[in-house]
Amino acid sequence: MLDSDLIQNHKNLLRKSYSQAYISDNTISSVKNFLKQEDAVLIAHYYTDPEIQMLADLTGGFVGDSLEMARWGSKQKNQKLVIGGVKFMGETAKILSPNKQIFMINLQATCSLDLSCPTDSFKNFVDSNKDHTVVVYANTSAEIKALADWVVTSSIAVDVIEHLNDNEAKIIWAPDKYLGNYLKTKTNAEMLIWNGSCVVHEEFKFKGIVNIKNIYPNAKVLVHPESPSQVIEIADFVGSTSQIIKAVDLFHSEEFIIATDKGIFYKLSEQYPNKKFIEAPTSGNSATCKSCAHCPWMAMNNINSFIPENILKNEVTLANEVIDKASKSIERMVNFQK
Repeated sequence: MLDSDLIQNHKNLLRKSYSQAYISDNTISSVKNFLKQEDAVLIAHYYTDPEIQMLADLTGGFVGDSLEMARWGSKQKNQKLVIGGVKFMGETAKILSPNKQIFMINLQATCSLDLSCPTDSFKNFVDSNKDHTVVVYANTSAEIKALADWVVTSSIAVDVIEHLNDNEAKIIWAPDKYLGNYLKTKTNAEMLIWNGSCVVHEEFKFKGIVNIKNIYPNAKVLVHPESPSQVIEIADFVGSTSQIIKAVDLFHSEEFIIATDKGIFYKLSEQYPNKKFIEAPTSGNSATCKSCAHCPWMAMNNINSFIPENILKNEVTLANEVIDKASKSIERMVNFQK
């Protein structure tokens, strides 16, 4: 028997609130002037608050996943990049564009996957398995990337692991254990997997999604591969943030249950205004999830935080040695072709 409150709650958790982002004309004008004066451009992730994504769109910037952000930012002529996202994204931008100044909307915005992979511990792990090719997720610090042979995002992870497996490489994967296990299952590659996880994706629950499917039996379930294996097993589609957005076109359904950060709902509702998008349930507030399908660090990127004088204090700086070492693994990611 389904809980009536659960039913009502998820009937209300549709895309509507995400399509109602609002920014005043004065704010838009002020930000445009700031960016023009500083020769800067705003690059935002799909998981930032809707107003930040809208601001990037309205000022000639860019909204995308972490790989798309990295590629787009590296091609811009602007001397300054303002990153709406988390710190590893700013560091990646700095590594790809060392001669540019990179600023964060909030320099304190980090990532649970980054935090779960300390440099010293990971270096010891790598040094103990020198016969392995080191592949790390983009959600890691610049220092971790400097220890890696490859950096990947979820959009190219399967293809890269298949490429390495075809060449009989033994692989170290870090930090997300769920994505690592998904890659191992998909490719049958020999992998040593670091024990990290995302505080948002880890909280999606198999039973909760089954319950929501009973409410919306025709809905397709689209999930991110950082989710637990049971959640992945019941999905109609598994993919990166950008792949989830594109996947809506693959199905004739009018309803979709989305198991990733709910910041994605802004672009989903913008691109598919006649579709219904439902948040996959999480376990709610707990020791690891304070945001219920919204990363607490991504949430630091909001319209109230976009204060030009503060942003100019949030410059991303890295040692030249780290940039030199990390650039090799990151350039492999950016230039990788399937």
